[in-house]
Amino acid sequence: MNAMTHDTARVSLPRIHWLEFTNECRRSFRTPSYYLPTLLFPLCFFLMFAVILGKGSASATAYMLANYGVFGAAMAALFGVGLGIASERESGLMRLRRVMPMPMSALLLAKLGTAMLFAFIISLLMQMLTLLLTEATLTLGQSLRLLLVHTLGALPFAALGAFLGTFAGANGAVAIINLVFLPMAFLSGLWMPLSMLPAWVADAAPLWPLYHLAQLALMALGWAGGNSGWLHVGVLLLTTVVFALPAIHRLHMR
Repeated sequence: MNAMTHDTARVSLPRIHWLEFTNECRRSFRTPSYYLPTLLFPLCFFLMFAVILGKGSASATAYMLANYGVFGAAMAALFGVGLGIASERESGLMRLRRVMPMPMSALLLAKLGTAMLFAFIISLLMQMLTLLLTEATLTLGQSLRLLLVHTLGALPFAALGAFLGTFAGANGAVAIINLVFLPMAFLSGLWMPLSMLPAWVADAAPLWPLYHLAQLALMALGWAGGNSGWLHVGVLLLTTVVFALPAIHRLHMR
């Protein structure tokens, strides 16, 4: 009987993770206060600067497509995961989850998967706007590479969001995430080229994970980078580990 129970639990573990992911997706898409800003904010920025002010210039559009896709992916991950965890901690739901017969990995992977789904949607919508409203063109290879970079690029920022979400309630988490995210986006050169910013900003840009994700996105479109792509990948993987491990520890302890 014990062996049968153990086998059943082992077989059902993937189903538990899948159900948690689908429930998290439903919750996100049933919360307009989350999905509308998450989808519309980066798209509006892209329309304003790439299409209206940029007048559809192909090179400028490609640059902004890469960077605003990164902005949207990081925003979806930071706020989706960070605010989700902060809200569940504040409401007591996280305490209830710890006594339920469900692995904490199901919760974390569900939130991570949802953030990656939003990053994918944002990147896809931006590419559609690019093809419909600007002179820029994308090959199939460029499109797929950019989708991959933007989607997987949500990983380190989901880890950072999970870490920040363990320090405050929902209202406090909004302030903390904005204080981290918005300056980092500016200092990473997402809103304007680093060549237009003071020299010290450009010199310090490699300190920020958003810079490395933006470089990978530009490389996906064929822009030559100053460093190897593996360096950028390594920095992002290190960022994921550095923030994911303490976040998991704090979630188990609090």
